[in-house]
Amino acid sequence: MEQLYTKDTQAIFWNNNKTAIQRMLDYDYTIQRKTPSVAAIVAPTSGNKFEKFFYGPDEVMIPLFKTTADAKAAQPQADVLLNFASFRTAYDVTMEALEIGGFSSIMITAEGIPERLARAMNQTAREQGVIVIGPATVGAITPGAFKVANIGGTITNIVQSKLHRAGSCGLVTRSGGLFNELSNIISINADGIAEGVAIGGDRFVGSVFIDNLLRMEKNPAVKYMILLGEVGGTEEYKVIEAIKDGRITKPVIAWCIGTIAKYYDSGVQFGHAGASANAESETAEFKNKAMAEAGIHVPATFNDLPAKIKEVFESLNLDPIPEPEMNICPTVRRSKEFICTISDDRGDEATYAGFPISSVATPDTGKGIGDVVSLLWFKKQYPKWATDFIETVIKTVADHGPAVSGAHNAKVTARAGKSVVESLVTGLLTIGPRFGGAIDGAAKYFKHADDNGMDPKAFLNYMKGEGVPIPGIGHRIKSLKNPDLRVTGLMNYAKEHFPSTPLLDYARTVEALTTSKKENLILNVDGTIGILMVDMWRALGYSEEEINEFIESGTLNAFFIVGRSIGFIGHVLDEKRLAMPMYRHPMDDILYDVPMAEKI
Repeated sequence: MEQLYTKDTQAIFWNNNKTAIQRMLDYDYTIQRKTPSVAAIVAPTSGNKFEKFFYGPDEVMIPLFKTTADAKAAQPQADVLLNFASFRTAYDVTMEALEIGGFSSIMITAEGIPERLARAMNQTAREQGVIVIGPATVGAITPGAFKVANIGGTITNIVQSKLHRAGSCGLVTRSGGLFNELSNIISINADGIAEGVAIGGDRFVGSVFIDNLLRMEKNPAVKYMILLGEVGGTEEYKVIEAIKDGRITKPVIAWCIGTIAKYYDSGVQFGHAGASANAESETAEFKNKAMAEAGIHVPATFNDLPAKIKEVFESLNLDPIPEPEMNICPTVRRSKEFICTISDDRGDEATYAGFPISSVATPDTGKGIGDVVSLLWFKKQYPKWATDFIETVIKTVADHGPAVSGAHNAKVTARAGKSVVESLVTGLLTIGPRFGGAIDGAAKYFKHADDNGMDPKAFLNYMKGEGVPIPGIGHRIKSLKNPDLRVTGLMNYAKEHFPSTPLLDYARTVEALTTSKKENLILNVDGTIGILMVDMWRALGYSEEEINEFIESGTLNAFFIVGRSIGFIGHVLDEKRLAMPMYRHPMDDILYDVPMAEKI
């Protein structure tokens, strides 16, 4: 891997750190990325499906997932994990990601991961060729392409430090704070950085100085490199060896902070867990001297570092880097109150799920109501067999005569002089568990039985134990000898056009058992619709979880509502056309049982 990140790199962010995520998205907008760098967020305790963030003046929705596995499955192109878990869980999160696979790099912010765990984690990552940045890091950056979380600071600091576009320096530091300071120093004395990594302050980090410098050696965008080490550890000596044996040929500027340690009588730890010398070779002064002897450009003091950077940079005689166009993030932004993902009326023509209305509305388009439903309800383009089935369902449930509760209510309301919409609403309000609910129930219970491998007898016993009559089974009039032609029509259509009907096939085995007990315990029209809807969604490639969500959210009931609205409106218009008078229920049809009230 010559370049750590590109402008197409996307990350999965573990832990919903809103400030860090917003900074990444502000950076994306500034450098004019086409896609946000954060593809998903893992938030194990959240009940939300997404989180809103600003992307310039507008907002974007980043999906939330309970687990890394779910996030990776939904966003397989995201190959960077930004692990913002606490030190108690950071190891487990990292090891799980390595087991899942598909990540090229993992960044770990937590500090203080126990040595034994850190060593095991880093070794596993090396064996899999995964770059681990950290623990105890602010991350890394490829300017003009991808930035990890908080590295570089605010967007104002980033632009001032020229981190909004690629320079020519490869920067590797231990310290995140000094990374930001050095970025600014480099921008003043040179042309910025091409790639930068803060490897982390813990004693045992994943990728060390030599790993990153060897990669930068192969990166043509990197013309020279800067290493900022510190007191403690011996990783700088690996860089010295690489220069001596020719693996690193580009100019290297280096400095180890902590030279003040020689003025203390005993060993002192300077901030980071790894910033403590346990031998003379681990002191900053000793390492600076060794690097200078190896031909590395080492300033006399840290204060001389800017001049050394300028000296080396000017010696390379590089062409000036043009400043790219960039967006300016608004300072004042207002979050939207509503979200719409199905239609858009802002252009010259309103759209249904991205399709202009004119492209689906007129007969010459070949599209029908089923196509509109698939776009507005599911945001998908269903094949013709599925849209025709949807239309068949709507036509099938449109009306069932004036005696059912919904039609009765609508007619009574219309006769009271109310409008079409008021009369329709009174009819719709009767739809629920007892009226129309069998479609939902049949889909739910038959699917549950099929998913759990219950044979028909076990299913009947299960429903008996639940104390629930089997939804979708039974009819007041129809039976095996007097079949419901609506059911026959739906089954024949499915047999001819559906790729397969596994749930219907299972339901027919249940029907064979129920009708052996009583002839009218047939699979009725509500049950057939609910069951075939599940078969349709399975054939269309939906997951079982998605289908369960459709059922629980009332999607199946919605088909009944749309279809039956046609019939209710018909009855309302019929009442108005006939100019029927106010309805009063006949007294002889009411059982009166009104004893005199008892005195208290």
